[in-house]
Amino acid sequence: MQHLIRTSDFTKDEILSLFDNAREFLKFEPNDILKGKIIVTLFFENSTRTRSSFEIAAKRLGAEVVSLDVGTSSTSKGETIFDTVANINAMNPDAIIIRHSECGLPESLVGYVDCPIINAGDGRHSHPTQALLDLFTMYEHYEGELEGKRIAIVGDVRNSRVAGSNRRLLPRFGIDVSLVAPDCFKYESNDFKQYNTVAEIVDEVDIIMSLRSQLERHNLTYFESLNEYAKDYCITKELMGDKNILLLHPGPVNRNIDITDEMLKDPRCKVLQQVTNGVAIRAAVLKKLILA
Repeated sequence: MQHLIRTSDFTKDEILSLFDNAREFLKFEPNDILKGKIIVTLFFENSTRTRSSFEIAAKRLGAEVVSLDVGTSSTSKGETIFDTVANINAMNPDAIIIRHSECGLPESLVGYVDCPIINAGDGRHSHPTQALLDLFTMYEHYEGELEGKRIAIVGDVRNSRVAGSNRRLLPRFGIDVSLVAPDCFKYESNDFKQYNTVAEIVDEVDIIMSLRSQLERHNLTYFESLNEYAKDYCITKELMGDKNILLLHPGPVNRNIDITDEMLKDPRCKVLQQVTNGVAIRAAVLKKLILA
């Protein structure tokens, strides 16, 4: 039985096979390959895109989805998450999708289940399906020619699990990753080139991935306002000019802080395409893990 806790759980060939399936699922034709399967979602953190994307993907494949309200679950009565998951597992679901603020929690649950665990985000650590859909968006845009492409991941790279998953995944496909952040958000590593502002690197990259400032993960106030942060890290028309750069963002976008309104309408911005691709990628993941 296979789980998806981090992107390294899939080989490069497995990821390319996922992309083949995702390409078919993008047609959004009726499909019942998971008919009779039951998928449980457990989201201990807020989510719009990821949760709805998984649920739509599952239902498009014919599966039933049970979304547990963790606010009224037995964890609020003192039951441990391990007992909660063990009890859900005793009901024989076909997969459990979980998001939690604690780094490493999804992996620690593997020993309590007889079905695949899919990590929908754990703290600052990992968000594997987001990284897979990001890579798929790049792969399709460049028709599979990713070797040597340069990406700048911009913003709160220290606290972003999306940045964490992408900096581990993208180099496997030949993409050169650079990180752009103020000192307070820098990722402490010598494995990647690091820059202080987007302007320093914008002429050298093929892709920019803007990130949301992870305010809910901060214990300190680093900027007087987000507008102050935006001066050096917001992706604007003036910054992009007429450069042939692919613009991505995992969402939710803080408008005019991460990306300006004008650039969100620009054809180089693929934020909504990422959302569409997310349904197809998550459908491919569900198919792979449940029917394996």
